Amino acid sequence: MKANEIKDLSVEELKSKAAELEQEVFNLRFQLHTGHLENSSKLSQIRKDVARVKTVLNQKLDA
Repeated sequence: MKANEIKDLSVEELKSKAAELEQEVFNLRFQLHTGHLENSSKLSQIRKDVARVKTVLNQKLDA
């Protein structure tokens, strides 16, 4: 996701997006450890997306 797309989301949408992405990270880590993950770079990309979402969420909550 792009930072501009994330900034346009509401607080509730950001919370649900963060939960969704964290679940995806869990699934990808599970696939990695079982040997079924084909594209390991996707894991780091999703982790970065989680960080972006949480950063924007914290900025909106502090404002």
